[in-house]
Amino acid sequence: MNAALAAELVALIARDDDTRAQLVADGTLHEGYHPAMEAVHRANAVRLRDLVDANGWPGRAQVGAEAASAAWRIVQHAIGEPAFLRAMLPLLAEAAARGDAEPGEVAMLDDRIRVFEGRLQRYGTQYDWSRDGEALELMIGVEEPDTVDERRAAVGLPPLAWRRPPPPGERPPSDPAAHARVAEAWARAVGWR
Repeated sequence: MNAALAAELVALIARDDDTRAQLVADGTLHEGYHPAMEAVHRANAVRLRDLVDANGWPGRAQVGAEAASAAWRIVQHAIGEPAFLRAMLPLLAEAAARGDAEPGEVAMLDDRIRVFEGRLQRYGTQYDWSRDGEALELMIGVEEPDTVDERRAAVGLPPLAWRRPPPPGERPPSDPAAHARVAEAWARAVGWR
């Protein structure tokens, strides 16, 4: 196992988690893509890209389960880097196929990419605030909804919940409709659509 690489990946995602926690605490996390959060996501993406170029995908055999999941989360959070997410998906899928990554993580990354591209999800893993700001709702929708729970079970995910409560302590955007408009404009501006 590459202990130094594992420690670096865990430290990178810890920085992400710390920044997110600060923005949740001050109530600004969901008021657009906060510049502090974006800076962490972009810096982490640059570093992970370099690490993958040098070492290949950091799977469980190479860095352990915690750091392998940290690598996936770095990719999942690098939403301002469409080419990066698209390039990492097949590497993560290959790792999962050999038992070196979680199949559910592949499903979540695939859904994340699809949502940002404006397409239906396969697994129903991506949520955003409802228009009333009371809950999180499935973004865009899911293809073949009658069989989504079968697809989810195949990758180790529980049955789909179309609407769910927000994480504890998180407040909705002050204007959910504006939040949705800003998100759509942002997706176009960074090249998702």
